[in-house]
Amino acid sequence: MHVITRKRLNDFAADHPDCKASLAQWFAGMRGRNFPDIQEVRAIFPHADKVGKFTVFNIAGNKARIIAAIHYNRGKVYIRHILTHSEYDKGAWKK
Repeated sequence: MHVITRKRLNDFAADHPDCKASLAQWFAGMRGRNFPDIQEVRAIFPHADKVGKFTVFNIAGNKARIIAAIHYNRGKVYIRHILTHSEYDKGAWKK
């Protein structure tokens, strides 16, 4: 999968260094794989959930969430948001 954009991962890691290793692990798990559907994503990321049109990944022991739009047919992952758990719970990202 081609992850767009890695800059969001780097920016979040700079603000939340305790999540840096987990973000790098997520990126490594996504990059270079071709997932045909959510079930295959869950084989690598068991806590990935489909929420509306997005896939939500728990990161760093549930300290953060990556909200991504995955286009399986094109092999692309668009990172829409990376939020702390409390930011995620507010739900503003759903709008």
